Amino acid sequence: GGGTALLYAIKALDGLNGDNEDQTRGVDIVRRALQSPIRQIAENAGFDGAVVAGKLIDGGDEKMGFNAATDVYEDLVAAGVIDPTKVVRTALQDAASVAGLLITTEAAVAEKPDDKPAMPAMPDMGGMGGGMGF
Repeated sequence: GGGTALLYAIKALDGLNGDNEDQTRGVDIVRRALQSPIRQIAENAGFDGAVVAGKLIDGGDEKMGFNAATDVYEDLVAAGVIDPTKVVRTALQDAASVAGLLITTEAAVAEKPDDKPAMPAMPDMGGMGGGMGF
């Protein structure tokens, strides 16, 4: 729970290098992305996300996590903080699928942002009575 499953999944990437520099850089991007949920949870609770992630990685016990509600490092499953495995796995697979599409795409089309200011609000309808109470 609390992003720890993704954090500990980084170990599966240890020693994994791509066939070229771009693939190796991609593995590094995934490694950093897997740390993002636990870092953000810690930062939202007022802690340094890098420190929390570092303590968990260096701790070695994959049952341990950071409970942002109680500010305690503990066994999150025992504490009742759980992430549905299927949801986490599906999100990771979908993200990898989209990344694969972007990598193999030769061109992307995007809308150019409009620099014009938005239209002003409509003026009131003077003399028309307000609301539903005629």
